[in-house]
Amino acid sequence: MAFKVTSMSRRRFLGLAASSLVAPACGFALAATNPKSAGSRISAVAFDLFTLFDPRGIDRRVQSVLGQHDGLATTWKSRLFEYAWIRAVAGQYADFSQLVLDSLSYASQAHQIELTRAQMQKLAAGFWELEAWPDTEETLHELRREGLKLAPLANYAPQMIDDLLAHNGLGSAFDARISTHSAGTYKPDPRAYALAETTFALPRQAIAFAAFGGWDAAGARWFGYPTFWVNRLAQPMERLVTADASGPDLKALAAWLRERRGSIAG
Repeated sequence: MAFKVTSMSRRRFLGLAASSLVAPACGFALAATNPKSAGSRISAVAFDLFTLFDPRGIDRRVQSVLGQHDGLATTWKSRLFEYAWIRAVAGQYADFSQLVLDSLSYASQAHQIELTRAQMQKLAAGFWELEAWPDTEETLHELRREGLKLAPLANYAPQMIDDLLAHNGLGSAFDARISTHSAGTYKPDPRAYALAETTFALPRQAIAFAAFGGWDAAGARWFGYPTFWVNRLAQPMERLVTADASGPDLKALAAWLRERRGSIAG
């Protein structure tokens, strides 16, 4: 999940590893092959939710409830993921829905905005009322027709995932729903990524991970998943280990999966 972080550096949090991307003519960028993920046929895909649903809906929700308060939205989102990362490192887990409220309370105080209970609830609900990206439904159906097992792998609490999928009519698009709540931690903790192995009953080399944020792509790649960075917002490359490949949307992800699966089968 990639939000612009202003008060805490993701690079300081996750560390540094230099790498580079090379862009071929096929429409997605390839990185050096991950030895841990080479040589296995991909049978399942785990998605960060923001590869499927547009997180900019939070900014629009803030504007609709409060008017022009862009600073609040930025502070809220930044603090939310800082809280998740800090709790993961410290082993002090709290439900993600609680973190949404805690970080919103902080942001409102930081910007000297008094929120009513109704406003708090309306703003928080924005996280499970995000709209799907235009290519989400079609691409999910394509991947299922090609025999791939699919699941979101998200920091969201289980009910938040259920509500978000129901809001978009995508409840039946997945074989499973994976919340890091089951591990009592958050990505990029390796225990969070390991949930996909257990859920799919597959080795990590057979599970592709679709990341929205560069930091999440790094975490999944370090764990050993073949990783594709769905870089929808054209963010600069992180100074971390790179994904196996990257592209601007789910169509690029699907093309990479077909090429990867075809080359392994051949």
